[in-house]
Amino acid sequence: MIHPQTRIGHVHLTVADLDRALAFYRDVLGFELTLKYGADAVFLSAGGYHHHIGLNTWAGRGAPAPPPGTTGLYHLAILFPDRRALGVAVRRVIDAGIALEGAADHGVSEAVYLRDPDGNGVELYCDRPESAWPRAPDGSLVMYTRPLDLKALVASQ
Repeated sequence: MIHPQTRIGHVHLTVADLDRALAFYRDVLGFELTLKYGADAVFLSAGGYHHHIGLNTWAGRGAPAPPPGTTGLYHLAILFPDRRALGVAVRRVIDAGIALEGAADHGVSEAVYLRDPDGNGVELYCDRPESAWPRAPDGSLVMYTRPLDLKALVASQ
């Protein structure tokens, strides 16, 4: 059974036009811009969290909207309460023979990526304590993508 404190975290959306999407989520809905990730992605939040919504053009710059009846998510994210719970979940995924697409240390979190049976992206992750999030000298958040040691993660269970 899944850990009872597991919950849905942030969502990343593939968009065709980053400025247009940012204008809607930030300017219309009121989410705060927390980080620009190069020219291809932005992260937004409510209340100062590192991000609730990620918008990116990595696979969709200029692309038409998907036809009706198809999915449009880049991935959904499932937030685990701690590293141990994440390790347990990843072990179950591996034991079920589901292929992992990647694993990353983002500074603020550790994440494992895979696909659901319909091909939708799924991120399983846990956050580090906010006091451990990497920050620049001016106090702004610094996120990155580095390899995650899966053996150590699974062993942490």
